[in-house]
Amino acid sequence: MKKIKRIGVLTSGGDAPGMNAAVRAVVRTAIANGIECIGIRRGWQGLIQSDFVPLTRESVGHILSRGGTILYTARSDEFREEKGRLKAVATCKMLGLDGIVAIGGDGTFRGALELSRLGVPVVGVPATIDNDISCTNYTIGFDTACNTAIECIDKLRDTMQSHERCSVVEVMGRNAGFLALYVGIAVGATAVLVPEKEMDFEKDVIERIREARLAGNTHFMIVVAEGAGSAVEISERIQEEIGIKPRVTVLGHIQRGGSPNARDRETATRMGYYAVMALAEGRYNCIIATKEGGITEIPIEEALVMEKHLQMDRYRIMEVMQFGSITPHND
Repeated sequence: MKKIKRIGVLTSGGDAPGMNAAVRAVVRTAIANGIECIGIRRGWQGLIQSDFVPLTRESVGHILSRGGTILYTARSDEFREEKGRLKAVATCKMLGLDGIVAIGGDGTFRGALELSRLGVPVVGVPATIDNDISCTNYTIGFDTACNTAIECIDKLRDTMQSHERCSVVEVMGRNAGFLALYVGIAVGATAVLVPEKEMDFEKDVIERIREARLAGNTHFMIVVAEGAGSAVEISERIQEEIGIKPRVTVLGHIQRGGSPNARDRETATRMGYYAVMALAEGRYNCIIATKEGGITEIPIEEALVMEKHLQMDRYRIMEVMQFGSITPHND
């Protein structure tokens, strides 16, 4: 087995709280194993352009609590083409990199797969607030993003109660509803719309508002996953149907920012550690994943074809908490 002497680490795609904690873990685990670590700035595009910085124990000494990513992140159309990927391979050879730790989401891992097919050993670490990576129970950044959204909605609810209004809040999540459903349960939303459940507007929104009003509520909170529709359009439909004019709030990229909480710092640290150990021990072209509280490794090709389903039992729990009844669902 070839001895690993030098590795690169990069962050790619959308940033997530805890990415810096993962970078720190990669660097310190590498150094503890006698491996040099090079930071690749701006993701796959940085690898193409040879944008790098040597990393030491000291240089990652105060980043555990910082949001964002000190290595910056970017999307790269050039990396989608073979010519761009060959430039990335050339950078790896020029820097003498024996492997890459890629921290990010689905797009990051698809890039990692293509690079691995060109002979560069790669290990992926899942970091995205969407929690939509199929091979892992949990992705770095999800819990912090949920808490950020919950804090914002709790404050919003205060003013909605004061003015007896309806609020439609759009949260992130791309094409997945994990963030919206988790947040919706935590804030006691009147209704939650997610892309995994086909929307019956009358039943899922209008009837929910009516039931809440009949129960004595004078304010209503509708949480919408960005992949389920536009908060503005949903607000307009509510006004057309029942004459209430909702206030619309799109939380947007605020959910990606802020200091990572304990869960994301700890999970990122463990994942970063195991990513380096996998490379050092000759296991690569895999994604580090959480399963039943532990850490495991999934081959990239296998991981990218796996499916992750929204836990619809949580949707039922939300309905019971709000209305004491359950709408039948087809899972």
